[in-house]
Amino acid sequence: MKRVLLTGIGGSIGCHTMAHIFHNTDWEIVGIDSFRHKGWTDRVQDILKSHEDWRPRLTLLTHDLCAAFSPLLKRRIGRVDYIISMAALSDVEASIQDPVLTIRNNVDLVLNTLEFARESKPEAFIQISTDEVYGPADRHRGHPEWSPIIPSNPYSSSKACQEAIAISYWRTYGVPVIISNTMNNYGEMQQGSKYPAMLQSKIAKGETVTVHGQAGNIGTRYYLHSRNHADALLYILKNLPPRLHQAGDVDRPDRYNIVGDVQLDNLQLAQTIAGLMGKELKYELVDFHSTRPGHDMHYGLDGDKLNWLGWKPPLSFEESLKKTIEWQAEHPEWLG
Repeated sequence: MKRVLLTGIGGSIGCHTMAHIFHNTDWEIVGIDSFRHKGWTDRVQDILKSHEDWRPRLTLLTHDLCAAFSPLLKRRIGRVDYIISMAALSDVEASIQDPVLTIRNNVDLVLNTLEFARESKPEAFIQISTDEVYGPADRHRGHPEWSPIIPSNPYSSSKACQEAIAISYWRTYGVPVIISNTMNNYGEMQQGSKYPAMLQSKIAKGETVTVHGQAGNIGTRYYLHSRNHADALLYILKNLPPRLHQAGDVDRPDRYNIVGDVQLDNLQLAQTIAGLMGKELKYELVDFHSTRPGHDMHYGLDGDKLNWLGWKPPLSFEESLKKTIEWQAEHPEWLG
């Protein structure tokens, strides 16, 4: 019986990771969240309402990861085979408004999680990171693994800090670190302020949506359903044991890009959502990026490595987006 420590379990990606692991394995999960930021107990409890048989396999702990793990908390966590370090403040605009809070929070929490890993010695420690550490991408080409790290804003710089700290623990203390980089996630139970959910809410009401960009130059993203993200993490844990540092070698830990199958600009995303809803799209273009240098126009990752190693997303972008739209239409309270 494998046991997973999942930080940030109440987040919109963490809850899907919990559900995917429970659905596809017999593993146990110890979930940690402060529930003070974007992590909601509602997500965890709503999932468990539909799957009461999962409750005995979950240990849910409320803890602010910016504080060190106490001896009592360590005993409550117990033995863990894997750690998925997912917790972070992740709002770009909030990080621009208050950079010190974001950077200190994200650095402190990864330090405390790595200190626990240093002591508990798991089989693998996955540090969840973002495409944004690489800075803006070419419109037609994504960053491969180990591209130069050139973050544009305080959030992405804090994630680059997390990566660097994790690498140092891999090399100095032998923590079996794996770094994963992903892009914009979406899925059921996401906050109504996130762009895909916001689009659905406004389109359903017949309101005009804002699309950031100018004619001929609209920002692009890859979008990935959080269950596809979770499936990639599970594939890594089951099939790709971490490379360990060997003294004297000039080497680096494993890194995998977890990538969606479609790149869309913001207008194409809005048009796709409106089309799946059977609604008319009303929109206006707003030149946002030229006045906000911390927001990059184009993000992208090259997903060839993980695909070559055998992972394929279980659902296509359109299939998973359609399911999300239908679920949110049936549960409008989540759209705010």
